[in-house]
Amino acid sequence: MNSLLFTLIIIFGALASIHVIYFFTGRARPDKDYSAFGSRLRTWWGMFLILCLATLFNPVVSLLALMILSFFALKEYFAMIRSRKADRRLFLWAYLSIPVQFYWIYIEWYGMFIIFIPVYVFLLLPLPRMINKGTVGFLRSVSRVQWGLMLMVFGLSHLAYYQFATPQYGAGLVLFLVVLTQLNDIVHYLASVSFGKRKVVPTANPHLTWEGFACAFILTTVTSYLIYPYLTPLDPLFGFLSGMLISASGFFGSLTVSVLKRDMLIGDDDKSHALKKSYLSLVDTLTYTSPVFFHVIRYFFDFM
Repeated sequence: MNSLLFTLIIIFGALASIHVIYFFTGRARPDKDYSAFGSRLRTWWGMFLILCLATLFNPVVSLLALMILSFFALKEYFAMIRSRKADRRLFLWAYLSIPVQFYWIYIEWYGMFIIFIPVYVFLLLPLPRMINKGTVGFLRSVSRVQWGLMLMVFGLSHLAYYQFATPQYGAGLVLFLVVLTQLNDIVHYLASVSFGKRKVVPTANPHLTWEGFACAFILTTVTSYLIYPYLTPLDPLFGFLSGMLISASGFFGSLTVSVLKRDMLIGDDDKSHALKKSYLSLVDTLTYTSPVFFHVIRYFFDFM
């Protein structure tokens, strides 16, 4: 607990310092537009709050906080979809699956947790769309909702399972994962803005560059090796490899969600601007890093 608290204090101090610098820089240079960075900074504060709830309190508090985060992330994902009246029942079923998915975590039924959304929801989700709703747009409606559930509910729900899978180390593993995921995001963004030239997918996200990825990959890996003894029971090899794994999976998560948002928001600039400050900005990389890190650690270590 001392290591967790000390790490959170350091994160708070770093964010506060960055916020002060951002505030005075904006005052000193009003001709420059720092709104994009300000939006990012607000998402980092939001993630810090979620991180505190997920690590310092009872696992049930962590579970409820992450369940609420999944709900709002899924809600904003649905806000991007050009839906029809026939899709509303689909959305309702999707929302109802959230407490069920987190209930499997609460009772520690790993088998049902891991197959509920990928198998049972996948098989049953078409039913409300088929009943008296016709066939037009059926595949598009069902597949988009299933994608949202897999990313915003199934992926994020792994964050809540850490403390139930290993009560002794769960909070430290969550803190380790989220710190490295957010560090990877921050470094990738700053390096890309500062000197990045080779854009990965310029039509979807102009802030993702190969130079930013390289800097983030190296720094995340080094940081992982430095902090793993204080937050995790991992051995030195996995302390090193975890940074590489989190950086690579976080990159693919951010890239995938960027392309997904771009595809669904083509021609809708108002929604696109509004969603820059959304919960999706908080969780896009975590939808990938959470399950990947969870299953790798569970496979190689007995404490999970």
